[in-house]
Amino acid sequence: MQLSVNGRERELPEGTTIAQLIEELALDPRSLAVECNLELVPRAQHAQTQLKEGDRVEVVTLVGGG
Repeated sequence: MQLSVNGRERELPEGTTIAQLIEELALDPRSLAVECNLELVPRAQHAQTQLKEGDRVEVVTLVGGG
């Protein structure tokens, strides 16, 4: 299926979850926020939320500092 991740087209297998996408992107799920079609997806729902054809996903990593 085709979808957009951070503004770039990406092809993923049908049934891919947000958790699987994060793993494929090699990101730490504890330090990011995910929005799918302009709605924030709580971290507790990443493993259950399946992505669909045409979804627009934004993954934002959190950076600490001072």
